[in-house]
Amino acid sequence: MKQRILTTTLLTSAMLAGAGAVSAQEVRFMCYSDGNECEVYEDVLNRFEAENEGITVAIDVVPYQAILENLPVQLAAGTGPDIAKVTDLGGLNEYYLDLTPYVDAGYWEASFGDTLDWYRGGDDRQGIYGMHSQLTITGAFINATLFEQAGIEIPGEDATWAEWAEAARAVAEATDTPFPMAIDRSGHRVAGPAISYGAALFNEDGAAILVDDGFRAFVQQFVDWHEDGTMARDVWAGQGGATYQDAAQEFINGELVFYYSGSWQVGRMNEQVGDFFDWQVVGSPCGPAGACSGMPGGAGIVGFAQTDHPEAVAAVIDFLAQEDIYAEVTARTSNLPAHLGVAAAGVTYESVSEGAQAALNAFAGDLPDVAPAAFAYQGYAGNRAMFGITVERVSQAIVGELTVDQAMERAAADLQAAMAETE
Repeated sequence: MKQRILTTTLLTSAMLAGAGAVSAQEVRFMCYSDGNECEVYEDVLNRFEAENEGITVAIDVVPYQAILENLPVQLAAGTGPDIAKVTDLGGLNEYYLDLTPYVDAGYWEASFGDTLDWYRGGDDRQGIYGMHSQLTITGAFINATLFEQAGIEIPGEDATWAEWAEAARAVAEATDTPFPMAIDRSGHRVAGPAISYGAALFNEDGAAILVDDGFRAFVQQFVDWHEDGTMARDVWAGQGGATYQDAAQEFINGELVFYYSGSWQVGRMNEQVGDFFDWQVVGSPCGPAGACSGMPGGAGIVGFAQTDHPEAVAAVIDFLAQEDIYAEVTARTSNLPAHLGVAAAGVTYESVSEGAQAALNAFAGDLPDVAPAAFAYQGYAGNRAMFGITVERVSQAIVGELTVDQAMERAAADLQAAMAETE
């Protein structure tokens, strides 16, 4: 097993330099980690190599931003890796290798169910294009120690966004904590709250619309919370364009009462918060539309049609998809399983605290509350453009470059332009 750690700035040149030097059966796997995923993949794929003489897997560990920005450019140029861990599931479909000729399609359909559709494009509902390796759901982490110190009761499971905002402000004021609330700078992350405020995202014909009264209502509230200090301003206002930014470090440092992110952060919280304070997962608050929806998502392992070794690529991914291997990786990486057999059997997570085990169970318990619109949005091939439009225009409203109405008008126009480009 070979592993390289590549920075974003060196990634393109390193990939290009290595493209002509690989051995006949060397499979290059571009991997990013939320926690320890690449490390665990390296370990289990050592076993694959032992069982499959003549195939080696070279893991290139890259920053997440490289997956978002560099990988699509490389694929368009024909210089991409053989395999990658991706989050733009439908958006990169045109480059995927169809695994169907090389795997047991019946096993894959039975094991991964509806998540297979997230990787398919157009009218194709038969091909197998990716293995959903990490099922995620968005939701909130709270610093329970701060609530205790403030003497303020933690809101109940049906509490609204407005109630959580009020409670977080009160806790921050009572404990002299810098930031009451934060939401990751991500169009995916604000989609669940927007749906809970009534956003439909699609019209009755299934066409993407993004901006409607519900979406606008959440954006207005979100901007208002930035203006009154409820939200940590620099998370959204401190970046340009559609750049992703989380607020995990602020939460880990004890500077944040309520942090809306997702299940992929559990391993990081377990490792880095330690016994500094008590934290817990409280799911997704409810909105005025009556929904309490998060956004499903996660990452998947895909092969690319441009590979010189399709059978080897399929063999690697199929190995990772086998129930025993998938269950082991899930347990070791503190992720929610998309494999239906593994989910049904339950997962005993390794090296996590009681709090982390409870957090993962809490996230899993929120899955039934995810709105149909959220599943549709996650599977929509154009969602990456919609996420980017959301971040850019909402940020402009937050910093005062545009009013909310102007930002929403431009977001709607941006979406029309993006859709016209794909026609």
